[in-house]
Amino acid sequence: MSSQECPFCRIIQGELDGAIVFADAMTLAFLDHSPVFPGHTLLVPREHYQTLADLPAHLLSPFFANVQLLARAVEQGMQADGTLILINNKVSQSVPHVHVHIIPRRWHDGLRGFLWPRQRYRDQMEMDGVRDVIRAAVEKLQS
Repeated sequence: MSSQECPFCRIIQGELDGAIVFADAMTLAFLDHSPVFPGHTLLVPREHYQTLADLPAHLLSPFFANVQLLARAVEQGMQADGTLILINNKVSQSVPHVHVHIIPRRWHDGLRGFLWPRQRYRDQMEMDGVRDVIRAAVEKLQS
């Protein structure tokens, strides 16, 4: 999807309406049109990057500072007990423009199965093997 076709880019450019809750030079935040709970907010960079991996390193700190700000604002504004912060990359990413979901949560709000079912490692050997392949990938990416 090109930035001309991206609905988030079109909101950023003012071509589509969005219930904007925050804006600065780098990001825009607006209410999700199909929220998990009222107050469910999306934060996007103004530039079109498909996934978190595509976001340039120099933008990570200011981007996540805004995630933190919005998590506090959503929690306070919605009088929530906490928030769920979520990023989908490719799988379950309905719009291919990196975005962070900031979802207000309340104790006993009924949200179940969102990140489940969970599963256990078969044994310590399997866990160690998974740990080792991820460590190797980190080392490769850092070199």
